[in-house]
Amino acid sequence: MKDLKTILLKSAGRVGRNAPKFLIVNPFGIGDVLFTTPVIRAIKGHYPDSFICYWSNARVKPILEGNPHINKVFALSRGDLKKIYEESFFKGAWSAIKLAWEIRKERFDICLDFSLDHRYSLFAKIMGIGRRIGFNYKSRGRFLTNRLDIDGYHNKHVVEYYLELLKFLDISVNDKGMLLDVSPETESRAKNLLAAAGIEEKDLVIGIAPGAGGSWGKDAPYKHWPALKFAQLANKLIDEFGAKVVILGDEPERKIAEVMVHAMRNKPIDLTGKTGLDILPGIIKNCNLLITNDGGPMHMAVALGVRSVSIFGPVSETVYGPYPGKWTHIALKWDMTCRPCYKNFRLAVCDKDRECLRQISVDTVFGAAARLLK
Repeated sequence: MKDLKTILLKSAGRVGRNAPKFLIVNPFGIGDVLFTTPVIRAIKGHYPDSFICYWSNARVKPILEGNPHINKVFALSRGDLKKIYEESFFKGAWSAIKLAWEIRKERFDICLDFSLDHRYSLFAKIMGIGRRIGFNYKSRGRFLTNRLDIDGYHNKHVVEYYLELLKFLDISVNDKGMLLDVSPETESRAKNLLAAAGIEEKDLVIGIAPGAGGSWGKDAPYKHWPALKFAQLANKLIDEFGAKVVILGDEPERKIAEVMVHAMRNKPIDLTGKTGLDILPGIIKNCNLLITNDGGPMHMAVALGVRSVSIFGPVSETVYGPYPGKWTHIALKWDMTCRPCYKNFRLAVCDKDRECLRQISVDTVFGAAARLLK
């Protein structure tokens, strides 16, 4: 059988080029983007000279730019374009034309499409990308040349689903760990910010992210463990371990942080709204432990090798939890017959007032944190 690489290059009319050019498509949030990093590492291991570009949303661009395996980032998703169009039709049209021109000129050989949206693979086809690999969910893979039939993500982690697509390229996987690189400049900025807040090198630093990130929008509160419980937990961590507690979150999560701060006897360091994705990885890397709801910061901690305690409500920890599931990452949950209620990318109406989250006690979370701090 002929070498797959030669076949791919012949099909694209690029036999003279050293290695194929890949376009990775994932318009989702932090976790989903980090889930693709084992795929990218495997591609780079198989094709060391390959050129890999990533098409993402604008918000996650900072966590992709430092990845040593990614050559270029196109940070403009359909959702981003929609917002630009709402602001100005002409600005939106120009942005779309510019994106199409930049992708077209790269003359990609292969597109790995994780979007579950037929419009991305159709666009890739129009752009002349010969191999288009992805998932056929609800018949949305009709413009893919190689597709994996799925009816959602069940019973195994999303990373495992993503890695399955490599079978179409005959690429084996040796390292399934996620990758998030922190540049020396970012780490230095993070250290300076923490130092300005009163944190010293000798301190035990525990980050707490009481929100759930921006990707869930108005449904994010369904993933929130109560802010008052986070406050009680933080007080106990300070009392028992003498820890410096740092509250992390986006500006829209400020009200959650304010509830925590006002309810706490021991005042924490509140960095809510001060740590965008350009510096957040550096902050998390300087924590001894991160305690968080199910969300992007949890996956960042896992990718950075920072110990974590995560609290899961409507979402399955098997499918979206810490990966790989090492002992250094504890995912907590309260089992109920209706849980998980987030299935096939839809959140069911909760008629139990998030009981699955409220039943998780402060002592349970503290106990998990204590085990990781010993």
